[in-house]
Amino acid sequence: MPEFQDRILKCADCGAEFVFTAGEQHFFHDKNFKNEPKRCKACKGKRQGASASGSQRVETTTVCSQCGRETTVPFRPTQGRPVFCRECFLSRKTAAAGAH
Repeated sequence: MPEFQDRILKCADCGAEFVFTAGEQHFFHDKNFKNEPKRCKACKGKRQGASASGSQRVETTTVCSQCGRETTVPFRPTQGRPVFCRECFLSRKTAAAGAH
């Protein structure tokens, strides 16, 4: 596997420099993406119809699958998949991390 290092790229839209991180490069490699990103995050967001500040973010009110409390999540839940409030999500995450 190649060794990845942060690289500076130039945005095709605004001309600003942005960092293509080693982690992003690793993700691109794992997904077999052949092309590097051409745009900075702000320009990419504009092209996708969302503002650079992320005001298009979805907030959905739902009920936590674990404790039954009403909560808000930053996505649209998929039917059949459990949804957790922040506290239950974090406690499950730390419990899973301790199991490894």
